[in-house]
Amino acid sequence: MNHTGKFISFEGIDGAGKSTHLAYVAEKLQQGLQARGVHVITTREPGGTPLGETLRQLLLQEKMHLETEALLMFAVRREHLAQVIEPALARGDWVISDRFTDATFAYQGGGRHLSLDKLDALEQWVHPHLQPDMTLLFDVPLEVARARLDATRELDKFEQEKTDFFLATRAEYLRRAAQFPERFRIIDSTQSIPAIRAELDLLVAELLQSGQDQQ
Repeated sequence: MNHTGKFISFEGIDGAGKSTHLAYVAEKLQQGLQARGVHVITTREPGGTPLGETLRQLLLQEKMHLETEALLMFAVRREHLAQVIEPALARGDWVISDRFTDATFAYQGGGRHLSLDKLDALEQWVHPHLQPDMTLLFDVPLEVARARLDATRELDKFEQEKTDFFLATRAEYLRRAAQFPERFRIIDSTQSIPAIRAELDLLVAELLQSGQDQQ
């Protein structure tokens, strides 16, 4: 699709800290884009639409066949693209999504060992001409990520998975980052929040400059 807005995705295993920084990046981008009359839309997967949020509850809580899970992830994504992401990009707004297709490769492909060829086929069906302009991968060792999960709330079915699942999920994220180095930026999420945000400030400046260059 042709669009003038930018699409940024945040990725990482549960507990990597990506959600902590999403609002910060959105605010910094909005400050930089205000004078251009551009809005920054924040959204998430699975979810992002009324239908998507309903299916999110099923995906995070209900046990189901692996292929059913992957198909539902892409069904939610198709609705998300049609209702939120594509219209926003077409009107020139910027979109930040908490997870996108890389998460499906990492969790269903890496963690659950679903054939990557099947995920490739679904990706080509659902969004053959659209990828994030930049993907921020918040990377952290598994033991750090697990320690960060909030023990006071009920964990969803993915957060309850065992060590091998998350090791494979992280490995697939890093494989994707190596496969697509032009759009991935790996953030060492073991750093302090100020150190991470200093790094994010540089990436925000890079995004704003690239957006300016396209005008």
